[in-house]
Amino acid sequence: MRQLVTAQNVRISITLLGLYLLSAGISWLVFFFVVKPSVPLISPIGLTGKRAGIDPNAPKTESCPLNGKKYTKQEREIWEQRRPLTVMIENHDEARPQSGLYNADVVYEAVAEGGITRFLVVFYCGASAEELTIGPVRSARVYFMDWASEYGDKPLYVHVGGANRPGPADALGLIARYGWLSDGNDFNQFAIGFPAFWRDYERIGHPVATEHTMYSTTDKLWQVAQERKLEAKDESGVLWNKEFVPWKFKEPGATGSVASISFPFWSGYEQYSVRWTYDGASGVWKRENGGRSHTDLNNNQQLTAANVVVLFTSERSLGDVEKHLLYQTTGSGKALIFQTGSVVEGIWKKQERTSRTQFLDKTGKEISLVAGPIWIEVLPAGTEVTY
Repeated sequence: MRQLVTAQNVRISITLLGLYLLSAGISWLVFFFVVKPSVPLISPIGLTGKRAGIDPNAPKTESCPLNGKKYTKQEREIWEQRRPLTVMIENHDEARPQSGLYNADVVYEAVAEGGITRFLVVFYCGASAEELTIGPVRSARVYFMDWASEYGDKPLYVHVGGANRPGPADALGLIARYGWLSDGNDFNQFAIGFPAFWRDYERIGHPVATEHTMYSTTDKLWQVAQERKLEAKDESGVLWNKEFVPWKFKEPGATGSVASISFPFWSGYEQYSVRWTYDGASGVWKRENGGRSHTDLNNNQQLTAANVVVLFTSERSLGDVEKHLLYQTTGSGKALIFQTGSVVEGIWKKQERTSRTQFLDKTGKEISLVAGPIWIEVLPAGTEVTY
């Protein structure tokens, strides 16, 4: 009888604990996704901006290993103490203008679901001279994780939750299998929270849905990396770039005859169509999104790139409720490399998840990129690109 009573007590305790956890979880979801807080959580924006001790007029002699752009020795001293941040930033039309994209070293763009594109934004050299507000931060997708995996040992992967349905699109499951949870380089907002992350409902002058309100700063995230002993070296003393393979870079050449590049991601989703226009005076491509100039809220400047790489690959829908997609990220396919008003028709090649994506010409020779920001536009094979 005593054993029976004890077993019943255990069952009752487990049941009560389960009810408590269920209730807590429902309360958390209601608070963050249904009930808008009466006082939005606003970042201490005044703490972001130009970093003290950086001379903007100092000679720019140091090449960024990610995109070849020149920076000062002071900036190099800063980035060499860190490893790159790879951040999921959304591109829903309610998320524009985003914060931080202007200072990105590399940006990958692909559809996340329902024709809506999302960015994997790589911050390293361009965030050395100042602390950047970045966002809105959104959820993980497996193909973006494959590109993040190119940025050395234990890439810092920043996101808010992620696809978690069992199967090939299970981003959260793959994060655990890749060892990113145990190694500490998975920066899931669910596990970090305030003050590294916060929600701002009025950032663009009017209320937006909760999923478009999560922000952070580059320095707050690098502080988390420091606390987890994931600076340039990890706790074992291994440099993040021990196996990192940089692209080859060159100075701009003669201007070609390509004045603009335009393409949709999905037919009928014009608000996510892209147009890049070449500005010969400044030597950069200027971005429009959905028929409008695409700017950065941090500085109100139009987004630019020295290189626009269009990468064609296979796209597959899983047909689930969440409309998850998969893109081929390894193997090879067609690519168009736009720089200095010209285009090279070539191929992309990536051997495995952690391999560097290469851009090769038709003879198999690696194409050198122009030093400066790089945007990689990932389109379903067969998409028409006008140039």
